[in-house]
Amino acid sequence: MSMDLQRFHATYFEESREGLDAMEAGLLALEGGSLDPEVVNSVFRAAHSIKGGAATFGFEKMAALTHVLETLLDEIRAGKRALAASAVDAMLGSVDVLRALLAEADQGKPADPAAVAAVHARLAQELGGGGEATVATAAEPEPEGWNIAFAPAPSLFMSGNDPLRILRELEHLGRLDVSARLERLPGFAQLDPLEACIAWDLGLHGKVPRSAINDVFAWVVDDCELDIQPQVAAATAVVATAPAVAATPPVAAAAAAPASAATAEAESSIRVSVDKVDALINLVGELVITQAMLKQVSGGLDPTLAERLTAGLELLERNTRDLQEAVIGVRMLPVDAVFRRFPRLVRDLSARLGKQVRLRTIGEGTELDKGLIEKIADPLVHLVRNSIDHGLESPEARRAAGKDETGTITLAASHQGGHIVIEVADDGRGLNRERILAKAHERGLQVPDNPSDAQVWDLIFQPGFSTAEQVTDLSGRGVGMDVVRKNIQALGGEVQLESGAGRGTRVVIRLPLTLAILDGMVVSTGGEILILPLNHVLEALQPQAADIRTVAGDGRVLRVRGEYLPLLSLAGHYGFRDDGGESLVVVVEGDGQKIALEVEELVGQQQVVVKNLERNYRRVPGISGATILGDGRVALIVDVGGLVRLRQRLPQAA
Repeated sequence: MSMDLQRFHATYFEESREGLDAMEAGLLALEGGSLDPEVVNSVFRAAHSIKGGAATFGFEKMAALTHVLETLLDEIRAGKRALAASAVDAMLGSVDVLRALLAEADQGKPADPAAVAAVHARLAQELGGGGEATVATAAEPEPEGWNIAFAPAPSLFMSGNDPLRILRELEHLGRLDVSARLERLPGFAQLDPLEACIAWDLGLHGKVPRSAINDVFAWVVDDCELDIQPQVAAATAVVATAPAVAATPPVAAAAAAPASAATAEAESSIRVSVDKVDALINLVGELVITQAMLKQVSGGLDPTLAERLTAGLELLERNTRDLQEAVIGVRMLPVDAVFRRFPRLVRDLSARLGKQVRLRTIGEGTELDKGLIEKIADPLVHLVRNSIDHGLESPEARRAAGKDETGTITLAASHQGGHIVIEVADDGRGLNRERILAKAHERGLQVPDNPSDAQVWDLIFQPGFSTAEQVTDLSGRGVGMDVVRKNIQALGGEVQLESGAGRGTRVVIRLPLTLAILDGMVVSTGGEILILPLNHVLEALQPQAADIRTVAGDGRVLRVRGEYLPLLSLAGHYGFRDDGGESLVVVVEGDGQKIALEVEELVGQQQVVVKNLERNYRRVPGISGATILGDGRVALIVDVGGLVRLRQRLPQAA
């Protein structure tokens, strides 16, 4: 039976990217001093799996590179050579090149031939250099043959693997007896050509090393049940332990150990296209709108006559909320999917700049919507590069300041209310207030009299703003920060910056937990309906005339329990009809600052489905999106953080 292997490409590309991430993490752990044999083995398995798929699909450059990489790893895991720092560096370089080759195969973006050749040469040099044997074993008789029980998981084909290829590879090692087990074979009508359902009992005759058999099965070990037993028991090996710093114990025999557990884990999860999940979320969003419509219609009925209907609608509302939370949960991924790329970034940049940097991560298991995870990565990379390049001092400067020579970059994630909060902090020199103010005056930027630290720090978010004395190809404290803020705001989030001289800098990013559905306070003003995101709302009150003041340069303010807050009429701001009648005030907080919003009526609280206004109309300052109400009307969703920032930038009428 011939198969169209292209249908498996997407799965192979995705699994290969995951494999490269695992390789990189494993190599960094080995460089950091980890002596766990399973780490070496996991790196080897990832390389072998990528090699096998590349050979199957005809990606020759990828297969050739992983073959050399696999050979080096095999010698390290077998204890034939020490794990040298130069070898780790070469293998990390091969991960970068493999990512480029993967992009070439997937997206048609050509990889740099010079980079591919250079990594080949480095790996070949490591192999040619030999290496101290770190483990010595006594002579051990080879068994006369092997009995192998091999039961592929039903999903084996989905990774591009073919059991018949495995049998052909075993035939090259020795004489092979093959017996098929058909107990899992379904009836003809139930046969699925994409599922493996035949198991095998294999007899391999001849003095074949166990490591050679492990190599054959290494790239399917996570997708099968495997048992390998010698036909004649071998003598017990005598192992001499080498010094822990240089030795890596042989781990070839451990390759098949986790097979059963890994198979069970693989069968408990499925891969689903993100498009399918998004379609499901959209359907749930429409269900939320329909539920709101029914609730609004039922509000006009006599409760005594529609008691059962009302009870049913209340149950529907609860079930809809539970369904929405469950479906959105499918898109939630741990933020570690972003954090795990930074150990390599920190390692490379610190070495390049001659700095000693320690990376600390907190809250890696905090979950975030997949769409946000994909879009938050670039801003975080920029912030971390900034911290290393311009935030942290050189070891000499830190020592002179009485600090640890090794600087610390902290990446932290946590849930706070209806937000996920991500922090990027360093313990470096901090921002220079005087230099920032001087640069702002030089550029003619408007700066308040006696500005607070927060107002000064906010200046670095101006386009092109930088206090760096020289431009580097890495970053500049402030260069590109406007793009960081713009990207975060596009996700419905906000950015705050804190700094202290000699104590470092801390950037705080607040993002909504999901971009699809939010709880909102429905308000009416100027004959229009607006939605205030509930996680920004602090309180609602009836203001007294005596509590409203007008301050020169700041416009109107409202006194709330001794605190004066900027007062903004939503009808006036958005250009709606203002009847000038009595109003209510909703106190909200955005970008770390409170503001009082004048409205005419509090309509209620409900879940709303966020629709992208920019994609369907255009971007409107102070508006983050739109929604459809139960009666079919369109209501705008207020961007609270955007209102705060707009008010800070615009001169206020006296």
